[in-house]
Amino acid sequence: MGLAGYSSFIEPNEIDLRHVEIKIERLPPAFEGFKIAILSDLHFGPYTGEREIGAAIEATNQLRPDMVALLGDFVSEPLVGDKKTAARKAEPCAQLLARLRSRLGSFAVLGNHDVFTDPDFVSGALKAHGVSLLQNSHQAIEQGGDRLWLLGTNDALLSNCDLDAAAAGIPSQETKILLAHEPDIADHSAKLGIDVQLSGHSHGGQVRAPGLPPLYLPPLGSRYYEGYYRIGGLQLYTNRGIGTVGLPFRFLCPPEVTLVTLRAA
Repeated sequence: MGLAGYSSFIEPNEIDLRHVEIKIERLPPAFEGFKIAILSDLHFGPYTGEREIGAAIEATNQLRPDMVALLGDFVSEPLVGDKKTAARKAEPCAQLLARLRSRLGSFAVLGNHDVFTDPDFVSGALKAHGVSLLQNSHQAIEQGGDRLWLLGTNDALLSNCDLDAAAAGIPSQETKILLAHEPDIADHSAKLGIDVQLSGHSHGGQVRAPGLPPLYLPPLGSRYYEGYYRIGGLQLYTNRGIGTVGLPFRFLCPPEVTLVTLRAA
């Protein structure tokens, strides 16, 4: 009972702030020290709501990032009930996300729970509250006369994730940062000359046992499920997320807000 109480009421509210430096050989000089805050897997309702997400947003704003990356699963697929009703939670979630403060704004991709419920409604709610959504597409980020590229894919489990379309037309020698919900597509990303991939999806396992690998990991979130990885020339960081699914528990796997700082190698 004590473990259940701790994993239900205490650890899910103890946000772990992670500071990660990623060194890129071809990083343009104007982007030295560029800061990207990561929030993923908010899962607004039924277990995670305004209090938990609001705390994560406050922690993110205190980091003063240049931009915020939102890596999908804004709502939760319902165990029972109507999926379109569950998608309506995207509206209060997006209202909270409008509180995020960064120099360049917030950029997002959808996750499998968003796609399973009602992707059009989730997308519309995000856009209506100032979040830029990347769907197999890219956007140039320019400052100080230099440029890098921000890419985003559709969900790889339930939608038409198309990395080739997201990267189409970008000069091969320029820096590319990919937002992708599922981390395990990194083996494909690495073949496209992408420098950095930022992902969520796995929750880090959500419930862990001391000294053991995660008890459960989702499809496309079982190989690169937490933290930093190097796959050929690609550098991947997988964030543990904020919310919970299945059961409202986290144990030895607290929610995470990550600040990635880009450095020249």
